[in-house]
Amino acid sequence: MAEEIDKSLVAALQQGLRELGYLERRNIVIEQRYAAGRSEKLPEVLAELIRLKLDVLVTAGDPAAHAAKKATSAIPIVMVTSPDPVGTGLIASLAHPGGNVTGLSDFHGGVITKRLEVLKDVVPLMSRLAVLLNPANRSNPLQLKDIQAAAPAFHVKIIPLEVKGPEDIDDTFATIRKERPGALLVVGDRLFATHQTRIFEFVGKTRLPAIYSQRGYVDAGGLMSYGANFADQYRRAATYVDKILKGAKPADLPVEQPIKFEFIVNLKAAKQIGLTIPPNVLARADKVIR
Repeated sequence: MAEEIDKSLVAALQQGLRELGYLERRNIVIEQRYAAGRSEKLPEVLAELIRLKLDVLVTAGDPAAHAAKKATSAIPIVMVTSPDPVGTGLIASLAHPGGNVTGLSDFHGGVITKRLEVLKDVVPLMSRLAVLLNPANRSNPLQLKDIQAAAPAFHVKIIPLEVKGPEDIDDTFATIRKERPGALLVVGDRLFATHQTRIFEFVGKTRLPAIYSQRGYVDAGGLMSYGANFADQYRRAATYVDKILKGAKPADLPVEQPIKFEFIVNLKAAKQIGLTIPPNVLARADKVIR
């Protein structure tokens, strides 16, 4: 399922490249590789790509960007959807990245707490919130800190649930059943995108309201998402590829942050768990799936 999402985002990158005059197999070749949400596979995948002597590496998400930076200092890297590239040490600053990494951040500073706010609006009596995160993703613990800092204002206790690999998912579900939180917040990570069907099945059986990092989850059957438009970010990544192929240095290309975030609601998923989305929340949605 995650690979299907990846393909749709790669299609957005290809569209952006076409708009800039790049046609695949004519004047550009795109090599695609997937690690299926397993960070430990990234060095092997990157080693294979580096042997191809690429002109540019485009990475999806924080772990891939860090693995790419560790693997090569020579090949320019265009990161996409990296939540906090300064905080995790990918770049020196947004305005002056330095090194061989630039691209786009999906800016999770205030975004992650906005998801908490949305959940509280949808589930007003929520007093305990489970947060699913992957500690191997450097941005995930930083986002957890943001949620924990904001939680007291919403009178919510945070229950952090670390998932390092697929083998941890069932134990995590058992913990959720035991803790009985009022809702679930899934922090953005490739591991969760890869296993989103398992998450959907679980929240459906337990009738647990959940919010995700981007609309790909909601299009696939999730309840709600709030975050940057990933397809737009991939289209924008094409401009970085273009500039680098024309001689620009990543160190000199400021990292772009999204100026618009989208809130998506799936009423089909709400109906399945017996949840009524308040009219004032629906009115704020950028898209409602009925």
